[in-house]
Amino acid sequence: MHTASLRTLTEDEGPFVSVHIDESHDTEDAAKRLRLRLKEVEAELDEQGADRPTTDAVLRAIQESPPPVGSAGRSVIAAHGRVLLDRRLAAPPPAQVARFSALPYLLPVFSHTVEEPDHVVVLVDRTGADITVHHADGSVETETAHGREHPVHKVRGGGPGHRDIQHRAEETARHNLEEVAEQVAKAVERARARLVVLAGEVQARSALHDLLPEPVRRITSAVDEGGRGPGASEAGLDRRIHELLVGRQLAVLDDAAERFRAESGRESGLAVGGLRGVTDALAEANVATVLIGDPPEATVFTGPEPTQIGVEKPRLEAVGVASPSERRADEAIPFAAIAVGADVVVMDERLDLPEGFAALLRHA
Repeated sequence: MHTASLRTLTEDEGPFVSVHIDESHDTEDAAKRLRLRLKEVEAELDEQGADRPTTDAVLRAIQESPPPVGSAGRSVIAAHGRVLLDRRLAAPPPAQVARFSALPYLLPVFSHTVEEPDHVVVLVDRTGADITVHHADGSVETETAHGREHPVHKVRGGGPGHRDIQHRAEETARHNLEEVAEQVAKAVERARARLVVLAGEVQARSALHDLLPEPVRRITSAVDEGGRGPGASEAGLDRRIHELLVGRQLAVLDDAAERFRAESGRESGLAVGGLRGVTDALAEANVATVLIGDPPEATVFTGPEPTQIGVEKPRLEAVGVASPSERRADEAIPFAAIAVGADVVVMDERLDLPEGFAALLRHA
């Protein structure tokens, strides 16, 4: 997961309240069950000594928001009476978590957020297309590619006249799609999009796919749902886009696992494993991606800055940290990763990571 959207968390001072909860609304008693969960959260935070304004801010954020549809989770991070992160998760976390600690606990956010990178959705027919750019921050931009409307449809019949009309229709449609391809390519370049979804008339989207520049074709998927017509299913298209994004996320896991195996097998590879290797690389800001498996309840030492991190006090004292603090590794390592702009990938059974942590480096 890209961590740029979380960078502001490193600018806030703790302690933090971190709550990760099942917010599913898929049963008749869903509202009652959520109230009971929130009472448990409140009790746990009170027991840990969380300040009341911050606890109230978290509870209020969850209670006052509209319920999700179906199964879902919720992550809320707050400090000093203010909500800093409020994110709905694609699935409930495996266990309810309520922590009051010096650093935010973010692993459920990395595990259960379906990233929606900048992506482009194209609804196309023979006359043009509606091109919508969906940005990672939730904003949307839409433009319409208008081609020539006549003649674009073939006609039935025979003879030279009909064949000439058919030829002109094909030429007009192709000209329209060439203009659409050019606009799509420009939209992808502007947004630095990582996914393009083609929907609409079957022949038009197939022809458009072939006209796109090769770099754009590599990130393009065609779907049957959706179109420009009045009866087109928006819900069906949204569902298919979500499936594509989930599939892309699984591919990220495959790619990260493959790269880690490959680099680990090289003498001067760009991979390290274990707490010492990962914290040393983070302290040097030499991490492209942090990989997290099933970490034990280990601790590391940290200083005032997120990247002042190590497994032993002397290392931090050597760089001027007067009183290193002992922190949970599953909080301190992701926090440092965010500070250096590294991606964070929570691994499944694809990899067995030493001490639950590994990293892909930026340079050897």
